[in-house]
Amino acid sequence: LLSLQIQRTQLKDEMVFIMYHQVNELLFKMILWEMGQISHTENIEPDKFVMHLMRVSRYFDMLSISFDIMGEGMELEQYMKFRDTLTPASGFQSAQYRKIEIASTELINLIDYRFRKTIDRDTPYEHAFNNMYWQAAGVDHKTGKKNKLILNFEDKYKAELINWMKEYNTVNLWTKFKELPESYKNNIDLVNAMRHYDHTVNINWVMHHYNAAAQYLDSGKGNAEATGGSDWHKYMHPRYQRRVFFPELWTETELENWGVDNLESYKILTELN
Repeated sequence: LLSLQIQRTQLKDEMVFIMYHQVNELLFKMILWEMGQISHTENIEPDKFVMHLMRVSRYFDMLSISFDIMGEGMELEQYMKFRDTLTPASGFQSAQYRKIEIASTELINLIDYRFRKTIDRDTPYEHAFNNMYWQAAGVDHKTGKKNKLILNFEDKYKAELINWMKEYNTVNLWTKFKELPESYKNNIDLVNAMRHYDHTVNINWVMHHYNAAAQYLDSGKGNAEATGGSDWHKYMHPRYQRRVFFPELWTETELENWGVDNLESYKILTELN
């Protein structure tokens, strides 16, 4: 791991950037380890489901708080220089994070909302892969062609991620929860753990990432595009993407206000509709 810490420039803060993202990937691996214990445990009890899910949420809490390292830990001038050497690489290309998403929910909830009507249980996995919400960040909207960012990512990870889709198609966290006995699904501790995880990943962690990026990219200095070339404001902000892992555990009002500051994110459900 240490041997991979090779800078492309002589700017000192590039090493901070490299090591920070290594820490992210280590935590992603810990998250996947815990998720696998939920997904591959038959007849899982609520207490065990909650235990592993809260471990995952705590790891994401660490990731959220750690964005202060990015927001305050690099000199703006250095970052705006060395980031150009990363193009077309991007945090977008974390295959482990894509695995976390796939293991969290049914594929339909990760499909670009514009194409969800074209997807059902009989849809080939490759078609679903090609319509994932994050694919839009890798397409040149003027030509309709995939950019170097997405082509590099697919060349290395597409087959692996499609196999992951197949593995978690029926054992992702959301499907696993929905197949529990009714008494388990009404367990308030489990419901709250599911909601907490959904909010932690799709609002809290995302917004910490968004705010850290804004500190640099909205500074008025250098190129304000993401290294991958996406419209990063709309790509990252939960208000636009509305990524929700467990939609039926939220009220219509909460879903309509997903990503809005006054969302009552931690309102306790006393019963499930």
